[in-house]
Amino acid sequence: MATPPTEIHAVAAPANRWLPVAAYGAASAANQMLWLTYAPVTTEAAHHYGVSIGAIGWLSQIFPMLYVLLALPMGRIIDRWLPQGLAAGAALTAIGAIIRLGGASFAVVLIGQVLIAIAQPLILNAVTRLPASYLRPESRATGIAVASAGTFAGMVCALLLGALIGGRQIYTLLVVQAALGVAAAIWLTAALRIRREHAPVDAERVALRRVLGDPLIRILTGMVLAGFGVFVAMTTWLQPLLAPAGITETQAGLLLLTMVLAGVIGAAVLPTAIVRAHGERAFLCIAVAAAALCCLLLAVVPTLPTAFLAVIIVGAALLTALPVILEIAERRAGPAGGSATALLWMAGNFGGLLVAVIVQLLVHQPAVSFVVMSACLVAALPLLRPLRDYLPRPRQ
Repeated sequence: MATPPTEIHAVAAPANRWLPVAAYGAASAANQMLWLTYAPVTTEAAHHYGVSIGAIGWLSQIFPMLYVLLALPMGRIIDRWLPQGLAAGAALTAIGAIIRLGGASFAVVLIGQVLIAIAQPLILNAVTRLPASYLRPESRATGIAVASAGTFAGMVCALLLGALIGGRQIYTLLVVQAALGVAAAIWLTAALRIRREHAPVDAERVALRRVLGDPLIRILTGMVLAGFGVFVAMTTWLQPLLAPAGITETQAGLLLLTMVLAGVIGAAVLPTAIVRAHGERAFLCIAVAAAALCCLLLAVVPTLPTAFLAVIIVGAALLTALPVILEIAERRAGPAGGSATALLWMAGNFGGLLVAVIVQLLVHQPAVSFVVMSACLVAALPLLRPLRDYLPRPRQ
């Protein structure tokens, strides 16, 4: 009796799970929005709570400070317990937003901001690990771009809500943002129940010292330190730096919004094509050089038209570069992607503190300040040379 032929069934690749990626983008946006709640309404908030403008500034400044302290341990949590760590970050964000509604007490608001700041590294450190867990390898660059764009969209949301609702309606602003934060937390917590078809094996844990010792990760860390440092410094001090050129506070706010919007669009649209064409190194060279030239342009010709041109290029270049760098880091670090991402975010926040402080000391010399920011970017260019040894060659 003849043996029947053996049937061979092709095993379909696990499907992409985009719902958790979208929910993560919403939660990340909510966290960033709550971080910058008081940035566009600093004067009004100081009057509302009966404190100084400097005290209101601390409601935002505690975020990068706590991030530098908490980034690496939170990164290990994300590597080992992704759903639990993200759910905790979303819950802390929502609880902090609700606590801020506790009246006109500055101390209560500060407690709420501290909780949201503690949640920030838990959420942001998952920007590469979550797409790696729910998406196929060929879709991860797009997932990281979408997740990163959500993060930047939160900045835009904070600026827009501050302009539309802020002023003397501080409490209304807090209520709207709390509702958005709670909704995003509920959505993410529910989405995390979806099975992670592409999750890296938890038992395969890479020691943190190997991530810190990886030469490619060190190169990427230096680039983020310079690039994100300049971006944070520019968003912090753009208005006083351009005031001597006759640019009003309203115009400076519009410039800032334009810069972040350009970054959101660039981060959402460009990284996937860049990664697929293996053009990471070429793009990063162009982005860093273009941003450095734009800083020099603002130093020499600080007019409103040149400022609009400069901030569009700076936003699109520096914010688009971040998801590209994060995708390279995720590809390199594998199961330690959370720790690698934590290291990059920590470097970005530290760079933001460092460059912002330097510019603050030079804020009454705008031309010198912009030259310093340009020099910081130029200093990162030599880091791009060794990238050719680690990245695939561009497609012809």
